[in-house]
Amino acid sequence: MLLKSICTVAVVIVSLQGAPGQADWGVIYTSKNICALKGSSVDMACTYTYPSGYTIQTTFWCKDCTQWIGENPVDLASTPEYKDRVEYLGDMKLHSTLRLKNLTAGDSGGYYFRFITKTQGGKWLGAGGSQISVTVLQVRVTPDTVREGDNVKLACSTSCTLSFTPTFIWYKNKHPLSNTTQNLQFSASSEDAGSYSCAVRGYENLPSSAVTLNVTYSPKNTSVSVTPSVKIVEGSSVTLTCSSNANPPVERYTWFKHNTAVTSVRGSGQSYSIINIRSEDSGQYYCEAKNKHGVQNSTAASIDVQYAPQSTSVSVSPSGEIVEGSSVTLTCSSNANPPVQNYTWFQKNETGVWQTGSGQSLNFSNFRSWNIGQYYCQAKNTIGTHNSTAVLIAAQVGENQQMKQSP
Repeated sequence: MLLKSICTVAVVIVSLQGAPGQADWGVIYTSKNICALKGSSVDMACTYTYPSGYTIQTTFWCKDCTQWIGENPVDLASTPEYKDRVEYLGDMKLHSTLRLKNLTAGDSGGYYFRFITKTQGGKWLGAGGSQISVTVLQVRVTPDTVREGDNVKLACSTSCTLSFTPTFIWYKNKHPLSNTTQNLQFSASSEDAGSYSCAVRGYENLPSSAVTLNVTYSPKNTSVSVTPSVKIVEGSSVTLTCSSNANPPVERYTWFKHNTAVTSVRGSGQSYSIINIRSEDSGQYYCEAKNKHGVQNSTAASIDVQYAPQSTSVSVSPSGEIVEGSSVTLTCSSNANPPVQNYTWFQKNETGVWQTGSGQSLNFSNFRSWNIGQYYCQAKNTIGTHNSTAVLIAAQVGENQQMKQSP
């Protein structure tokens, strides 16, 4: 009577050694081909038969040892590179399982079961073996060069087909994504750029190496900042800086000034500075950012140069002869930014100077001789003050008096 076991995978048994009859000896491997991840563990199992009346003395597994006919193969568990990674499971009668831990690339190859009985010459090496291919996960990106809007495919690939049906995990910048398929496909945008890796569920500690997805695109989000950003006073210095998100980076910045219907080029470079800024520098400024994929203009930044009153002058109405008893209005005009907040009137004659009124206009409803004198106005805003030149108003009682302006 022979001791035999039924196995799920039948293979051809080649007798290397044995007695009394080869038909009484056999090894059947349950897993013929195994594809496993580097760093993982695998189990290789077999069942074996031998003639009735024989008793098993020892069993072990060896690697790539079918050429050792007539010799004694080396037990994996006794070799330095395997002894700490090998575990034997089974009943020592009909079943054996080799558990190989922490797989390395060098573990690829054929593994064979060997058993020896206590009977002289009663030993057997099972042919066929379990073939192991050790692989790693690798992310492949198609196409090689990606521009915004391109269709992109990221594939989590292995050099052999894993021996189980895997569920994949994708990571972007080390954060898991919701996709669990082997491939990621999408229309690329600049936000998709980053570092991608993949893993197999249950083997999250064995991820692929990360691959960087570089998405090129034309300039976007182009904007202008102004320093200082608060009140810009005439005579100060101002720097405008252009910022733009682009890949590859912006190659050229160009600055433009726009006033009403006129647009002019003012400079180049990421920053544009105006030293000793004047009122005529006020206007709308924008920058153009350009790389090999395109250009984009920023929105305009308004430069409003503030200055103290200037060109302050006095006008008289009526502008002709002034008759005693008539009405006379003096009006103060001044160019200022921000506009003039206060106007103050002063009169001066031989006896001195004194304030005689406020507001943009000074009115005489009944001009008299004691009103004769020189008049000037002072214009004031938050930046400073400016005085007009004096206007001389002279009159004689009962006679027409012509307005004269002092030199």
